[in-house]
Amino acid sequence: MKLDRRTFLTLGVGAAAGGALGISFTPLPWKMTDDGSIWTQNWPWTPVPPTGEVSERETVCTLCPGGCGVSVRKVGDRCVKIEGTKGHPVNKGGICLLGLSGLQFLYGPSRVHGPLKRIGRRGEGNFQEITWEEAIAEVAEKLSAIRNAGRPHSVACMTGPARGTVPALFTRFMEAFGSPNVFSNQDSWDTHRQVAKVMYGVDAYPGFDLENASLILSFGSGLLDGWGSPVHMLAGYGESRKSSARPQTRIVQVEPRLSLTAAKSDEWVAAKPGTEAALALAMAHVIIKENLYNKNFVAFYTRGLTDWTDENNRPQVGFARTVLENYSPVKMAAITGVDPQTVERLARQFAKAERPVAVCGRAQGDQAGEFHTFLAVHALNALAGNINRPGGVRIKAADDEAPAWPLAKGDSTSRAGLKRPRLDAVPVRRYPLAENLPHTFADAVLKGEPYKLEVLLVAGGDPGYFLPASSKVKEALTRIPLVVSFSPVYDDTAMFADYILPDHLYLESLRDVPSPPGLATCVIGLARPVVDPVYKTRHAGDSVLEIAKAMSGSVAASFPWGDYEECLREAMGDKWGDMEDQGYWKEQAAAPSWTETFGTPSRRFEFCPDLPQGGGRISVKPKAWVAQPLGDPKTHPLVAVPIQSMRLENGTMGAPPFVVKCMPDTVLEKDWLVVEVNPRTAKAYGIGDGNKALLSTSLGQALVMVLHDEGIMPGLVGVPAGLGHVGYDRFLRGKGANYHALSGAVEDPVTGNDVAWGVYASLRQA
Repeated sequence: MKLDRRTFLTLGVGAAAGGALGISFTPLPWKMTDDGSIWTQNWPWTPVPPTGEVSERETVCTLCPGGCGVSVRKVGDRCVKIEGTKGHPVNKGGICLLGLSGLQFLYGPSRVHGPLKRIGRRGEGNFQEITWEEAIAEVAEKLSAIRNAGRPHSVACMTGPARGTVPALFTRFMEAFGSPNVFSNQDSWDTHRQVAKVMYGVDAYPGFDLENASLILSFGSGLLDGWGSPVHMLAGYGESRKSSARPQTRIVQVEPRLSLTAAKSDEWVAAKPGTEAALALAMAHVIIKENLYNKNFVAFYTRGLTDWTDENNRPQVGFARTVLENYSPVKMAAITGVDPQTVERLARQFAKAERPVAVCGRAQGDQAGEFHTFLAVHALNALAGNINRPGGVRIKAADDEAPAWPLAKGDSTSRAGLKRPRLDAVPVRRYPLAENLPHTFADAVLKGEPYKLEVLLVAGGDPGYFLPASSKVKEALTRIPLVVSFSPVYDDTAMFADYILPDHLYLESLRDVPSPPGLATCVIGLARPVVDPVYKTRHAGDSVLEIAKAMSGSVAASFPWGDYEECLREAMGDKWGDMEDQGYWKEQAAAPSWTETFGTPSRRFEFCPDLPQGGGRISVKPKAWVAQPLGDPKTHPLVAVPIQSMRLENGTMGAPPFVVKCMPDTVLEKDWLVVEVNPRTAKAYGIGDGNKALLSTSLGQALVMVLHDEGIMPGLVGVPAGLGHVGYDRFLRGKGANYHALSGAVEDPVTGNDVAWGVYASLRQA
């Protein structure tokens, strides 16, 4: 293989990740970090700590969902360095580049210094400072007026991820206020949970014991690109490569681009985007046809592999017959682009491995996945019988159960409001497993249906940047009479707010950190303040408590706590002691036996689960459903797909200055976004390596620079995600283009979630 510039950079990034974790790959990353630290001291806003007592304080990082324990070094009252906490069960002393840069959020120029009120046009970023007393009183007064007028349903709230007590507090506020319109980010872990409900009969987020697996088959999951708990994944990868206690874990990566994960895997299988379900079912075809599945587990602990008769005495076609008749490797090759011989070999390797596990959730897993893909991947794990076994799928205890709080108070106004249809009511009714569909928000606001939205509370997630068709979302934000943001930084949504009630950053804040996605064992962290608030910010939990109390009546009565800490202690119950003592609570219970695992009506794993439909229930059969990109391939013949990395889009915060300045020129060339295109595709369009081009979709266009790259399949355009912000600071604002502004939603036929992974695009030389 030719060691070209791109390959060199790929390997270098891998080494840097290892170095940041304390894995002894190379001393180079430490030299780069040291040089960067010296260089950044010249930035005028970088604090220079005074001489003083040196101390260490421990907390949990919340910059991404990873939940890493971190240790913060202080000189006097100044934080000067962040490291991973040694012995922490999640990251075991490691830390990523984003975590290392946490102080740049704390002291950096993107911080909101105190409560603000808009004085200019929406999006211009013109605000005036007000006091907290004024901010709480004015927001509470406007909300009270709407509620007293009998329109509580015209208020909506977006919470970002729906895990933890802070989102639960905002949800409780909306329930007491009388609005059904609570939206949360949908990601791949929500799809895992939806599939677990129907296949396992358990309302939980499955974990994957990758550390003890002998073979990991990843259907697009960026295990080394920020999937799950990023540092935990990188540390596990490093251990698997140097452990002498057992054979090295074999990793097979399926995706259309040579990502860092694909480059570091034992085998990269280049499959067309969105065809993971077809590939998984083709593998299941081979495993079933050759009788390679776990006979004991399938016979005694599953239902639906073979044909059966349901409770109404109707014959049902089983998973096996459907797969054998419709999804052979030869048939699926035309869909996936993977030759039948490769599929057969992979299927045999997976079935014969001692501890195989299949995972899915593309890239960082921060977008919902196709129901049928997740069904097929979990079916592979069931065929292997590696459920609640070492190295397999772990159905964890309910780590995200509702806080142990008394029920919210209600009155006639709240009861009437909660009976009104949700803003996404029509599409929710269309899909049997739909919960909330935030991608429909902008259309509902712009159409004014089923009613006009008067207030939006934004407590996480930055919808103005991350929701699909983000330019349409920004237009919707301009139509809402009152937008209140609780963001601690000038993110894209905050720029369109009427009020900003800035939350603390994690280093100043107390809150629970729910178990990181993908972990086999439940670990709930406790983020504790390591420094007094640098600016006049306030905990978002305390802000919503104060707004509720200012409204009086049943809304105020629903919040009996004096402050957020009292509320958190009650929510954690008997977990609080461990969390306070050691900074986290860790599940101690062993994995349940197979007889205790499944909560379905059959008390077995369901290969063909029942779903509600038309007042009854229908058995869902496997299907090689492929999410088609948005747009028209006749006018836009290419497919633009997002590229995610730990340097950029990981969590809901934009990149700090250090990360932006360390961005390689294969991602950002000055202010130009660099896109990856296969040389054959670029040649067909007459675009040379390094040339500037116009990338267009049905939703917008962007000027980009083209990088020829053999590591991406022909016909695709790889677009780095995480750039193109209109908020933040001069280091990030206006750099590159926002992929989410170019891409729209594609709804899954079962869950209704946005599962688009790509948008039809065109490319021409500028």
